[in-house]
Amino acid sequence: MDIAASGLPALTIVGLPDKAIEESKERVRSAIKNSGCDFPSKRITVNLSPADLPKVGPAYDLPIALGILLASGQIPPVDISKSLFLGELSLDGSLRHTNGILVMAILAKDRGFKHLFLPQVNAQEAAVIKKLAIFPVATLLDLFKHLSQIQEIKAEPHLQFGKLLAKAEAEFDFADVVGQEQTKRAMEIVAAGGHNIFLRGVPGAGKTMIARALPGILPDLTEEEALEVTKIYSITGNLPEGEAIIKHRPFRSPHHTTSRIGLIGGGSHPMPGEISLAHRGVLFLDEFPEFPRHVLEAMRQPMEDGKVTVSRAAGTLTFPAKFILVAASNPCPCGFYGDPVKKCHCLPGQILRYQKRISGPILDRIDLHLEVPAVEVEKLTGSKIGENQSKISGNRQSTETSAVIKKRVQSARNLQTKRFRSTGLACNAEMNTREVKQFCSLSSACLGLMRQAVSQFHLSARSYYRLIKVSRTIADLAGEKEIGPNHIAEALQYKPKVEE
Repeated sequence: MDIAASGLPALTIVGLPDKAIEESKERVRSAIKNSGCDFPSKRITVNLSPADLPKVGPAYDLPIALGILLASGQIPPVDISKSLFLGELSLDGSLRHTNGILVMAILAKDRGFKHLFLPQVNAQEAAVIKKLAIFPVATLLDLFKHLSQIQEIKAEPHLQFGKLLAKAEAEFDFADVVGQEQTKRAMEIVAAGGHNIFLRGVPGAGKTMIARALPGILPDLTEEEALEVTKIYSITGNLPEGEAIIKHRPFRSPHHTTSRIGLIGGGSHPMPGEISLAHRGVLFLDEFPEFPRHVLEAMRQPMEDGKVTVSRAAGTLTFPAKFILVAASNPCPCGFYGDPVKKCHCLPGQILRYQKRISGPILDRIDLHLEVPAVEVEKLTGSKIGENQSKISGNRQSTETSAVIKKRVQSARNLQTKRFRSTGLACNAEMNTREVKQFCSLSSACLGLMRQAVSQFHLSARSYYRLIKVSRTIADLAGEKEIGPNHIAEALQYKPKVEE
C-alpha cells in the first residue's frame, strides 16, 4: 500500500486483479466514507503480491480498506503481523458473506497467523479451526474501533467439531419401500463398502425412491470427512448461511442436461463440479443413458482415482471426488423391455442404440448391476405394508427400517476402519490392486470359483478386482474374517449378464 504525496487523486490496484477486485475501488471508497472516516484525496496504489498470480474474488475489500486507513494515519500504528483480514464490503461499510472462509482459515493457521478477522456471518464456519482466534466483524467501523482500542471485538468461541455432526437423514426410509428385497440388499452392500451401482428397471419400480433412501443407511460422517466436504462447499458458496460445517453426507442429483463442466468442474477460474460436491456422499444420476456421452466419459478417471484435476489457463487444480455412484435407467426408450406384463413397443435397433449410449469402460467401473423388477400387485394392495410383506416374502429385510440396516452397515465399516488404519483408506471400494492382494486373501476354493467367473462373465482385470472388493464387503457384513465361496457367489449375482 502506497499513498503518494504528489500526483492526481486515484486508486490503482496492481497484481493481476479480476473484475470483482477492480470494482472494489468503489466499494472501498463508499465504505470508508459511510463509516465516518476520510478517504484520502491522493494517489493510492494497492499492490497484490505476488504480481504474477491472478487474484480472484471480493475477499480483498476489507484488507484494502484497512490498508488505506492505516497508511493515512487514521488508525494508530498497531502490530497486525500475526493477523489476517478478509471479507467483502457493502457500500455502507458492513461485511457480507464471503465464500471459501474455511479454506482460508486453515491456510491462516498453517502460515502461523494467530488472529483472523472476517465477516460476522462467516464466524461459525471458521470457529471449528483450533489454535486460531476468530474475530467476527460486523462493519468496517467496528474494526476501526477495535484497532483504535475504542471498543473491543470479542473473539468467537471455539466450536467442538464432533459435537456439530448430526445423524444421517434421508428423504425415504427403507421400510417405506414395498418389496424389492434384493435391491435393498444390494444397497446395503453399496453403503457398507462404498461401491457404485447401476439400477435398471421398468418405470415405477422404485429405483429413484431406493436411491434417495440410501443416505439413511450410510455411516455418519467422521470429523475428517466432514472437514473435507465442508471445504468444498465453502469454496463453492454452497455452505448454508450460519452453518459451521456440512453435517450429513452429500446427496447430489444433477439433471441429465448438466454440462461436462457442471458435472466434472472447471470454468475460467476452475471450480468443483457435481462429482466433487458429492465427495464422501452419493451422486445419483437418474436417466443415466440420457446424459450426453462426452459428459459420462469425463467421469472415467475420477471414478477410478477418487479425484479430478482441472487444467485451465488460470491454473491447475485438483478436487477430491470420492463418491458413491448410483445410476438408474430404463431398459429401453419406452421402458418396458423384458417386462412380463406390459409389452415393449421399441424396435430392436432402438433398444440397442439406447443401451449403447453408456460405454463399456463406464459400465466396467460400476461394481453392482441390478435389474429392478416391477413390484408385485399383492405387495402393493396389502392393508399393512409391513405385515403383508412379511407374509409374502418371509425375508427379514422386507420390514427393516433404515436404522436397523444402518447398524449392520456401521459394523462393517468399523471392521474396514480397523483393517485400513495404517493406509488412509475409508472403505473397501477405495482399495487398489496392491491393497486387494494384501487384505483380500482367497482360499483355493475361492480361486477356483473366480477362475470360472472370469471365463463365464468375460471379466476384465478391473472387474476381477472389483468383484473381490464386493466379496470382501459381503464378508464384512457377515462379520467374517475371510472371504468364502458364498460371498463370491453372492457378488457374482450383481455382475451384468453376458449377451450371447
